[in-house]
Parts: sequence; structure tokens; C-alpha cells
Amino acid sequence: MSGGSRGAAFPGQHGRRLRVNPIACDAHGVCADLLPELIELDPWGYPVISPEPVPEELIAHARRAVTACPTLALRLDADRRSRG
Repeated sequence: MSGGSRGAAFPGQHGRRLRVNPIACDAHGVCADLLPELIELDPWGYPVISPEPVPEELIAHARRAVTACPTLALRLDADRRSRG
């Protein structure tokens, strides 16, 4: 991601992470349009997802991006790494 670590910019993280199924993704770019804070596009138009947990203030936007994905390739999962 450009600009360094995104985690420091978003305190109060919710414990959920965005994940993309690269097989299902067709590089429409809708997710990056709806959630540019956490998703960038690579040179071919495929999403590059921030490895940081989704901040609580962006959860609603993340859900919207997941719902809007034309191929249902984007998911919002519980962060297994944050459970000790």
C-alpha cells in the first residue's frame, strides 16, 4: 500500500479483515472505488487488500464493497490472528 502502514492511522480496529478470492475476481475495480482506504488496484486492475484489520469506522463501507462485488470475490472475515 502506498504511504506505509495503514494500521497506525486507524485506532480502534474491529477484528475483521477483507479477503479476496483471486480465482473468482474479474478485476472490475468496484471494491477499490468504494473502499480506497483499504483497497488499491494492481497494474492489471486486481485488488490489493490492506493486511490490516478493517477499522471500526470503515466496517459499513467494507460491507458495502463486499455486497457490490459483481463476482462475489470479496469477503469480510473475522480476524483469526487477533484472537490470542
